[in-house]
Amino acid sequence: MTETTSPSYSSGTSALPLLGETIGANLHRMAAAHPDVEALVEVESGRRWTYARFDADSDALARGLIAAGLAPGDRVGIWAPNCAEWVLIQYATAKAGVILVNINPAYRSHELAYALRQSGVRMLVSAERFKTSHYRAMIDEVRGGIESLESVVYLGSPQWQDLATAPGPGAGEPGPLAEREAALSADDPINIQYTSGTTGFPKGATLSHHNILNNGFFIGEGCRYTHRDRVCIPVPFYHCFGMVLGNLACTTHAACIVIPSPGFDPAAALLAVQQERCTSLYGVPTMFIAELALPDFPSYDLSTLRTGIMAGSPCPVEVMKRVVSEMHMTEVTICYGMTETSPVSTQTRADDDTERRVSTVGRVHPHVEVKIIDPETGLTVPRTIPGELCTRGYSVMLGYWNDETQTREAIDRARWMHTGDLAVMDAEGYLNIVGRIKDMIIRGGENVYPREVEEFLYSHPAIEDVQIIGVPDARFGEELCAWVRLRPGSTLSPEELRQFCTGQIAHYKIPRYLHLTDEFPMTVTGKIQKFKMREVSIAELGLTDVASTPTA
Repeated sequence: MTETTSPSYSSGTSALPLLGETIGANLHRMAAAHPDVEALVEVESGRRWTYARFDADSDALARGLIAAGLAPGDRVGIWAPNCAEWVLIQYATAKAGVILVNINPAYRSHELAYALRQSGVRMLVSAERFKTSHYRAMIDEVRGGIESLESVVYLGSPQWQDLATAPGPGAGEPGPLAEREAALSADDPINIQYTSGTTGFPKGATLSHHNILNNGFFIGEGCRYTHRDRVCIPVPFYHCFGMVLGNLACTTHAACIVIPSPGFDPAAALLAVQQERCTSLYGVPTMFIAELALPDFPSYDLSTLRTGIMAGSPCPVEVMKRVVSEMHMTEVTICYGMTETSPVSTQTRADDDTERRVSTVGRVHPHVEVKIIDPETGLTVPRTIPGELCTRGYSVMLGYWNDETQTREAIDRARWMHTGDLAVMDAEGYLNIVGRIKDMIIRGGENVYPREVEEFLYSHPAIEDVQIIGVPDARFGEELCAWVRLRPGSTLSPEELRQFCTGQIAHYKIPRYLHLTDEFPMTVTGKIQKFKMREVSIAELGLTDVASTPTA
């Protein structure tokens, strides 16, 4: 009898059905059930909204959008750091059937112009400025070249006040908003989010009510949210992490959205948790590393925390252990996904044991399918074998806005979304992300997964954070280079690093090069940009000629 290995294929099951309503209808339902529960708190300004008030204020803003002539399917852009108005317009556009275009607060004029033009934004809602970004000046620079752009409304301006305080209908009258909402479908597109590509222009992932409302709901279920939870959200709203894992996970459970500051500030985040008695805290791993590294970290009262989400990039095991033990987040979950899948496809559960929650990205989400394939053949590989992770189900985007070619490249004929991530599924269906297909290092014919080496190096007492990249090598094709951020007062030489590794990991996994740095190049959402690290290392190490040499 021949023993067979089960394939890396799994379908998430749930006793709960998918929600078949729009975002507006869901908010109305939560507000009716929990009118006096706090829905939104902006810590910096002290402003607060109950669910009843938040529902009413987003209704007023939706009426303002309709009165401004915006029809279902029209695009409204939002360009601002985290603030209460961002959340209000997220729900107001959904109620009005208008597609919200999230614009990265770090964009400059060229990137702004591309997003506005490519999505055909009719109205742009913007902050005046934030940190080094003078939004008004950049808008003035590009506005004349954007044919679709009819109006710009700055937050806090009289125009914004008019938009946000549109009067309701008279007694007994349905009004234009009620008529608009009655005609909306849960499958209507409601959001365009531009993905941060490493080459070329970003692509606009187009998402529906059904996509992101359900994803937010099941994320909240994974965190065991109720109307008693208060969630500190220092991650950006323009990204799925803030908008879906944050806002929609909260409002589908009548939990409270807590905005600690406009941009990420580790001290502000911990202070918000302390002051607002938050039960949950979000962040990418670099955010948690920054919070744990604060000199006065022990002085913050984080005893109300029980859960939270780490996502955006793989979490170092040692960091996760400190979050659980020192931040009281015993039920913290890891989420994995991508913008094109609304975004979460897998999540650890609160009842998973510690080892599962620190070493995997959990199991497949309810109503979602995943499989791991050989990138060359497209065939599903056995469990424990690395391959490309693909996902299918309600959460897969409608497509890239006005880009059928790239949509077909990402989503195959069977509606599988190809993530480009390398993953391994174990016998129980838990997944571990071992890298990007493009990040995998091939040294002398041996496949090296950077995550494995990074996890080992985190155990070095001098290393606070580390990233492994591949750089060209004439003999082996590629060699490993470790970018390391040291703990304060520590030193480390290439020889000391190699000595630490010798006898502990295979010789071909030991980094040949060491680059000490104070920070890693990354996107606003905290995703490490390894392609930029490679460019810097190739130049510094004098490997330009090797990099340009053709290989067989």
